[in-house]
Amino acid sequence: MALSDDEAVRVGVLSLHNSKETKAILNAVEELGHEPVWLRRENTAMSIEDSEVSIEPSVDVIANRLLLSNTEEPAEGLGLATTFNRVRPMLNEPGAVLTAIHKFATAATLADWNIQVPDALLALSNDRLNQGRQQFGDVGVYKTAIGTHGGGTWKVDLTEPVNPKVGNRQAFLQELIERDSDRHRDLRVYVVGEEIVGAMHRYAPEGDWRTNVALGGDVQNATETMPDEAAETALYASEVIGLDYAGVDLVEGNDGWYVLEVNPTAGFKGLYKATGKSPAPYIAQLAIERAGGDVDDVRVEELSSTLDDSRPSCMPRIEPPENEEVPMIGYIEDVVVSGTSGSTQALAKSDTGATRTSIDTSLAAEIGAGPIKSMTRVKSGSMKRGKARPVVDLVIGIGGNQHTVTASVEDRSHMDFPLLLGRDILEHYRVDVRRRADADAKDDDEREEEYLE
Repeated sequence: MALSDDEAVRVGVLSLHNSKETKAILNAVEELGHEPVWLRRENTAMSIEDSEVSIEPSVDVIANRLLLSNTEEPAEGLGLATTFNRVRPMLNEPGAVLTAIHKFATAATLADWNIQVPDALLALSNDRLNQGRQQFGDVGVYKTAIGTHGGGTWKVDLTEPVNPKVGNRQAFLQELIERDSDRHRDLRVYVVGEEIVGAMHRYAPEGDWRTNVALGGDVQNATETMPDEAAETALYASEVIGLDYAGVDLVEGNDGWYVLEVNPTAGFKGLYKATGKSPAPYIAQLAIERAGGDVDDVRVEELSSTLDDSRPSCMPRIEPPENEEVPMIGYIEDVVVSGTSGSTQALAKSDTGATRTSIDTSLAAEIGAGPIKSMTRVKSGSMKRGKARPVVDLVIGIGGNQHTVTASVEDRSHMDFPLLLGRDILEHYRVDVRRRADADAKDDDEREEEYLE
């Protein structure tokens, strides 16, 4: 589609959430003199009439910001993005995003193009996965193929068996690349188009080995100090996967740089904190130019010095949903709980007064929950100060839905139920206190309140 020199490009950002990154891109589009359009559930439709396809609201180009790694059904989101991509140019096209969100697919694609990645093994059977686990030594990395913000990633003792799936998600083993430093770090390089916007070292928080900013890791500017090899590897990895913008995660081993992940929806917060530079105006510029519009490079550079994640002027009015279908959950539910070494059914009690889900120590050991991510302080009953408890990642299945949560571990042997469902899960349901999965269970008057210190 041809645009006149003074015609504004209508840039749609396909995003069904309220992330800072989405808001920053929309605000940057407006600041660059073009028209931002937030494509959300409340305002978006597509129609076919007399073989003519139209999008409502009308847009010239779409920046794909769908968060798929932490959704229950990523294929639905990919299908939605593919539909829009059939009729409008799109940044971060669905095919590339599919490769990127599946960590093993990413690794296989990069390795096929001679980009160094850690050794890894994905197997569909329990026997095959455990036959090969010894090749990674006594300690390795265990990942769900789809996951985000460090969730679904564990450092595991490989002298013990692991499972090929966690919940309903495929998992795989990966070599742990040793670092020289006592405190683990990696390198995040943010690429837009064929340019590097910025780079940062990410340091793992105390008591953890994962460097994700979402988990509390520290950051340090590395834009000017990173080696040329790392910068070239990041640019090449983004190009091979086929993404228009991406956060490329690398780690340095004894024989060079390894690519760990290529994230199509990488956050801006950590990068801006480390470098003072926001990728948002560069993404906006790329979208505008993709649709044939003009952008002032100097203005892009000026805008990158701030991270404007305020409410965009184009945010559609959100009407309360009519007759919204919210699933029902019982006071006592039969759930499936999964860890790194297995899954099992268990009875769980719903407690809307608990912030965090909790699991009995014995059950946690049975399914291989862990390793411990950190400690949290939990108040229970008459205890004013509470006690410190470890927290671990769990996958809990309820009626076909899978929830990955960070649960506290405690001795619940004196209680009737080994699992307590907190608001981290119950926020997705209505609770019917009359419904119980245990027909013969006694009433349980225990009530717990948990909070993060």
